[in-house]
Amino acid sequence: MNFSSTFCRALRCLGLLVTLAPLGLQAQNTTGGAGSVSGVLLDNTNSQPLPFANVVLLRAQDSSFVHGVQTTETGAFALEKVAAGTYLVRATVLGYKPLRRTVALTSATPNVQLGSLKLISTATQLAGVTVQGERAAVVDNLDKKVINVEKDLTSVGGTAVNVLQNVPSVSVDQNGTVSMRGSSNITVLIDGKPSGATNGGTGTRLEQIPASAIEKVEVVTNPSARYDAAGSGGVINIILKKQRKDGWNGQATGNVGTADKYNSSLSLNRRQGKINLFGSYNMRDDRYRNRNTVDQTAVVEGQTFVVTQDGRSQRHSSSHDGRLGLDYALSPEHSLTFTVEPHMNRGLNTGTQNALLNNTPQVNTQRVSENVNNVDVSTDYRRTWQAHKGRELNASLGYTNLWANVVIGQQLTSNAVVEPEWKQDLGVKMDVVYNQIDYTHPLDSTSRLDLGLKGQWQTNHGTDDFLRQNTDRPDEYLRIADRSVAYTFQEYLQAGYATYQLQRGKWSYQGGVRAEYTHTQGNVQGGQGAFSLNYLNLFPSATVVRTLPGDQRLQLSYARRLNRPNFMQLLAFPLYQDQRSYRLGDPSLRPEYINAFEIGHQVSMGGASLSTTVFYRQTNNAIQRLREIDEEATAENGSAGVVTAELNRNFGRTQSYGAELSLNQPLAKWWRLTASGSLFRNTVTALANTEASRSNLTGTARLMNSFTPTPKLDVQVTGTYRAAVITPQGRLLPQGGVDVALRQKLFADRGALTLRVSDIFNTQRQRIEAFGDNGFRASYVNKYETRVGYLGFSWYFGSNKPPKKIESAPQGGGGGFGG
Repeated sequence: MNFSSTFCRALRCLGLLVTLAPLGLQAQNTTGGAGSVSGVLLDNTNSQPLPFANVVLLRAQDSSFVHGVQTTETGAFALEKVAAGTYLVRATVLGYKPLRRTVALTSATPNVQLGSLKLISTATQLAGVTVQGERAAVVDNLDKKVINVEKDLTSVGGTAVNVLQNVPSVSVDQNGTVSMRGSSNITVLIDGKPSGATNGGTGTRLEQIPASAIEKVEVVTNPSARYDAAGSGGVINIILKKQRKDGWNGQATGNVGTADKYNSSLSLNRRQGKINLFGSYNMRDDRYRNRNTVDQTAVVEGQTFVVTQDGRSQRHSSSHDGRLGLDYALSPEHSLTFTVEPHMNRGLNTGTQNALLNNTPQVNTQRVSENVNNVDVSTDYRRTWQAHKGRELNASLGYTNLWANVVIGQQLTSNAVVEPEWKQDLGVKMDVVYNQIDYTHPLDSTSRLDLGLKGQWQTNHGTDDFLRQNTDRPDEYLRIADRSVAYTFQEYLQAGYATYQLQRGKWSYQGGVRAEYTHTQGNVQGGQGAFSLNYLNLFPSATVVRTLPGDQRLQLSYARRLNRPNFMQLLAFPLYQDQRSYRLGDPSLRPEYINAFEIGHQVSMGGASLSTTVFYRQTNNAIQRLREIDEEATAENGSAGVVTAELNRNFGRTQSYGAELSLNQPLAKWWRLTASGSLFRNTVTALANTEASRSNLTGTARLMNSFTPTPKLDVQVTGTYRAAVITPQGRLLPQGGVDVALRQKLFADRGALTLRVSDIFNTQRQRIEAFGDNGFRASYVNKYETRVGYLGFSWYFGSNKPPKKIESAPQGGGGGFGG
């Protein structure tokens, strides 16, 4: 199935839905009037808008359906083409009491403006105390799922990595690699801006963001043309907390973890008049233990190598991260934001590996030091129009400067002989400048046009020096010129997009296209020389949504995506992990292209909700990771054994299709269950014609129980499981674990004491089975320190308070495509 035929089939499906659209509009068109009813839905407690809510118009005499719309992102709605008569306006938002208003349209007053309509949140009685419902923990919008992670206790004391471990549709392995539906090629944004969370990226990394600084996470599994085309698995947007209340507000948090783990954070905010000052500081100092085993067999030039290896290591990492910014309201319609974020990270990983090579004992000692620093600077401008609600212009300009030094040291002892130590010293200097402009223009109350431009420039240069210990002077290291390299890398991206959204009664449509031009060039001196890539692509997307009776929603979407190889995958110099394995880039690597389809259904039933999605993803020119035996290096390595290289290659077409389910169900006033899972078939194309393509049925599951035994105590128990997943040369074996967390509010909700234990049964471990040419067979087991206890205390300043009740039901009954 090529792209053209796939896209034609998608258009046929969309055409079928468009053909059926008049049936859904029949009730609306029978009104035939020229009047209208409009208003804005707001939260009663904080006057915040309620987007994506259902608003229907019923005839007063028989309650028959006349017209229906959903509110915009600002909570506004408009029911148009309404004939004269008496009607009932009904607004429903899950988590709020329904609102009803009777309106009468006459020839004298054909247009009725209801103004601001404030909905009251639902409340539950517990031990004689009223606990007000808050924003739901999971909100299903049309093109994204929004998770309010400030209510998630299982990430207390952790980072953004811990937060994402508990996000539906997202998986995080023990190396911190984030994936969605089995694909690790995803785009991670921080407040809608690029981050360095993915390999080879720029800017802030996920482990630098404390969980306490995150307000919510947006998960976009099938992004529209508004988003960058990169990221075959989808887009994750991490939204940081922002204080909107006047005066001084803030939060101070300290956490102590088992076996030498400490972190603390302080955030302060001062809003006065047109100026809002905000700042934060976060510190981490952690030590983690690790144990790994390797069983490996290979045949090289007729000789069989059998390696059994057992290793232990400890990683000590420390980081200091800051954020300082200013919001300035030039006028009610103009605002500026300026932000500076410095980050400093230090890491030291030491370990010893005891090995048996063909029954000959060996000891390999390792020492890896990391020194990574980066500064992010950004300026944002926002323009709105009071006379034209929903019209908005956003412009951003940002700069990232990153410099890093990583030194990998190895020393081998075999037959009681200590060999000279060698080091690999990698230096990196990166500069990135980006700008982006987004403009939203409502054409009327039911349609809008979005336009945008983006540019990004990246320059990256560095050195990779190979050093050998001087046997005559052990404190001196000599640079091996023929194994040392210097590199340069530049990448320029330019993109533009246009999307159109239309709402007609119970139907909503969105279509758009994005154009992206990429120019990439690099050179490895002493390596495989220069390379240059240029490509221009179009990325269409389309979504059709139909609201159904009983607070249901049906959605069909299509998007074309790509995955660009990053600089570490393109630059051809070896990066050693130890004396027996290294990673090597390939300048001939090319982007992979993805066609993604989804059909989703959401339904709300009282306090419960159910969301199901069926998806299909096809990847052409797939980038797949391989492990090969380096026969030349193995021969030179001698007693050290077989040397393997980790490579990336473009070959074949991969497919993934399956289903996801998410259920939020209250079991009692004090107990709510949230369950999510996926089941999909993953297919890997064979590398050679002599091999067969392989596939397996795999999936993930997550079950969270939230308890409120007393008004001041919240408890969460979360279990996760990931089934076995195939790779081009083997498979990842299953893994799972259980986390427990609680929070006790103290001092009139000014303070909160938290306790979290991750992987309480100590079951999480990474297990890999691999095979290859030359009789290569291997089994790898990595047992990281996953059972960790954290005890923490938080103090809230000003009007800040810890989150109240833990909700999990989605809010809103449909409509809206988000951004």
